[in-house]
Amino acid sequence: MSDHAMLEVRDLYKYFPIRQSMLDILLRRPANNVKAVDGVSFDLERGEVLAIVGESGCGKTTIARTLIGLEEQTDGEILFHDELVGAHERRARAGLVPLEAGTVGSSEQKVFPRMSMKRLRQQAQMIFQDPYESLNPRATILEIVAEPLVVHGLARGRDERLERVKTALEEAGLRPAEDYFLRYPHELSGGQRQRVVIASAMVLQPELLIADEPVSMLDVSIRAEILNLLRDLRQRRGVSIVFITHDLSTVAYFADRIAVMYLGRMVETGPAREVLANPQHPYTKALISVIPVPNPRLRRERVILQGETPNPIDLPSGCRFHPRCPVAVEACKVTDPANVLVGENHHAACLLLNVAASPNIASGEAAST
Repeated sequence: MSDHAMLEVRDLYKYFPIRQSMLDILLRRPANNVKAVDGVSFDLERGEVLAIVGESGCGKTTIARTLIGLEEQTDGEILFHDELVGAHERRARAGLVPLEAGTVGSSEQKVFPRMSMKRLRQQAQMIFQDPYESLNPRATILEIVAEPLVVHGLARGRDERLERVKTALEEAGLRPAEDYFLRYPHELSGGQRQRVVIASAMVLQPELLIADEPVSMLDVSIRAEILNLLRDLRQRRGVSIVFITHDLSTVAYFADRIAVMYLGRMVETGPAREVLANPQHPYTKALISVIPVPNPRLRRERVILQGETPNPIDLPSGCRFHPRCPVAVEACKVTDPANVLVGENHHAACLLLNVAASPNIASGEAAST
């Protein structure tokens, strides 16, 4: 972790308990959990953009919701400016054992203290994937953008509130702002609604934005405008951004670093240009191989992964990617790989990257998938 990191996430776990049937309870069958986030660590510096990428269901959105306090972590620490957020008493590593027996979501967990939660929401805001669903259809744009100021008591009077709302809307690209004050969300286009969501987040002047697929619901022609808006906000305000996406084609343009997720784990992290130009994990290589490239001379051979993503309730032994990995060996079935340094600030979790430390791995036969 960096000594200057604004946000630090250490050994983050988020398990969702599965409700048992009456028969399961009578037979005393152990409860199962969906292991949405299973031991994730990363940091974020001031003014940095970290892109978290991966297939649907890999745990990206769960991380985002946990960071902002919409979900409470099962275990792990979230530090914001060296201050613990999410009043969760961290269990010892041995304490993860009973989680497998179904104690996730038990009364052991503590609730966020109200003031700590309020302070966090003032300094960190979230941009949701669907702008229409995240806006109150019965409120005007003025009421929507002004609400955070009212909740946090940051505007002394009506005139100051109007001025701050106007500034936020115009910075989000809605000009003149007064034309939008009395409109309702259904009267706006998709791109305009997403700009309202961004204005509502930025009216508090937060230090951290968590953007959960902010352009996936928009037309292709509008996506670049929203990405440019976020980039400009980052440059003008120095805001840090956790950018959740499944679209690697936008990452090189927008992000400083990339974290690739698979089944609740980060399998590769590093500088964006380095990861895209020199991917080390087989999963990252497969994702990059299918990025559309307009120049046919620059196209790569596509790697099409076989099979379905394993069930997050019953994860495979060893490397959780081995059932779909085109280069897996027998050792991958039994050994869970650790992250190894493969370049400057570039890490990947693959047994084949650590052949020097484990020479027997290279001689293993390819695992059947």
